[in-house]
Amino acid sequence: MPSEYSLSDVLEKMYQNQLALEAALMELALHVEAHGHADVGNNVRGALETFGENAGHIKQGLAQLKKLP
Repeated sequence: MPSEYSLSDVLEKMYQNQLALEAALMELALHVEAHGHADVGNNVRGALETFGENAGHIKQGLAQLKKLP
């Protein structure tokens, strides 16, 4: 398997996608809050907490995978 398609590289790309989705969702939350929908913004922020909680774990897992021979 080419190195650019190794498990750790594929997971790294998925992690980068997660970060991009997190940023996009935050932009949407700010937009809906600015238009008077604080309840929707709060719901989005709640979902984003899961992204944040998992980000460190994912990053540590990726670091461990990259150490493997």
